[in-house]
Amino acid sequence: MKASYYHTITLMANILDQANIPYQYTGRSALFVQGVDIDEYKKIDMDVQWDVFNEALDLFSEYAPTKPERSPETAFFLMDVEGISVTVRCRFNTTIKTDPYRLSIKMGDMQVWCRSLYSYLYEEEMRKFSAEIHAYLSAEQKGFTAENEQAWNQNNYLALVNRYGDPVELASKIKQNPKWRLHPFYKYMGEISGKKITHLMGSNGVKAVALAILGAEVKVVDFSQENAMFANELASGANVSIEYIVSDVLSLSSEHESGNQDLVLMELGVLHYLIDLQPLFEKIKMMLKPGGRFVLHEFHPISTKLITSNGKKHKITGNYFAPAIENNEVAFSKHMPDEEKGSLSRVVQRKWTIGELITSIGQSGLVIKVLEEEPNHKIHDIGLPKTYTLVAERV
Repeated sequence: MKASYYHTITLMANILDQANIPYQYTGRSALFVQGVDIDEYKKIDMDVQWDVFNEALDLFSEYAPTKPERSPETAFFLMDVEGISVTVRCRFNTTIKTDPYRLSIKMGDMQVWCRSLYSYLYEEEMRKFSAEIHAYLSAEQKGFTAENEQAWNQNNYLALVNRYGDPVELASKIKQNPKWRLHPFYKYMGEISGKKITHLMGSNGVKAVALAILGAEVKVVDFSQENAMFANELASGANVSIEYIVSDVLSLSSEHESGNQDLVLMELGVLHYLIDLQPLFEKIKMMLKPGGRFVLHEFHPISTKLITSNGKKHKITGNYFAPAIENNEVAFSKHMPDEEKGSLSRVVQRKWTIGELITSIGQSGLVIKVLEEEPNHKIHDIGLPKTYTLVAERV
């Protein structure tokens, strides 16, 4: 039955493509196109562009479609295609091609259009399949995390030394002004001394050591052994103690979800390593004590998803809304010799919009207190957002 379902999906997609009728599979059919296991293969749901709905009806005349049923918002007809019940619907005055969650997926030799899994954040129809979607993304995340972990454990220590110099020398610089290392989000952290703070995906330990110098009890979670080596040498050079846990954040053992942390910090280039935000924010909520704060300092998606800058020139080269999973160079490659860059493994990333982030945090039950968007301080980039700081609390 699965093979027949696959055949019918691609058959109908090909027919609509040949007629230049925009479409997208929806609901359970969209899950199937994106590789999610579904529990039955008897029904297909799809949307077509509303102003060519009648053309779609004529196009499928050989399958004896029913007379269309219409409401002020939608119209649909039913038909049987090779033993599978198909519902073809349109939504009036809605342009399918500009749907931000319309996604093209390769099936065999074809590109098939469907509604992205991530539309569950905003759409009730897809939210019905939340359990299946999160289970699928969790399984996919494990594979991507393995790839990313490999990428971040290949000569990263050397890249850190190339960037910062000897850890002991860097430690002395941090001690001179630890608060500066926590700019611009330090103002949202309150009195640091005596607080229990976890830095998730804490990388090289610079922020953790700065926090420890200010009197915090600091825990770092990161899957890079080479990051841990640099961070521990940095802490030793600064005569402070940090606990560095080499682990994927989502695989962190339950003993660290004790609900006793005053602060959980994440910063700069970390969220895009996760293809599902829900498990992350649920874990953060379990780590924080009531009244505890989550502080996120990240690159703004306007600069990472949309605009390419070169001196005074700025071009819109991306799609801000694209929910695609990308394959990119590992961040530290720019600090490696040219002859070594080509041999480095690449990383898998999913870049999030501000709306997706806010919605995911809100759905976790954390209460958002602050979202401060911060400008790029290069003179040619004035007016463009570069980073943002988000603060949320556990109630």
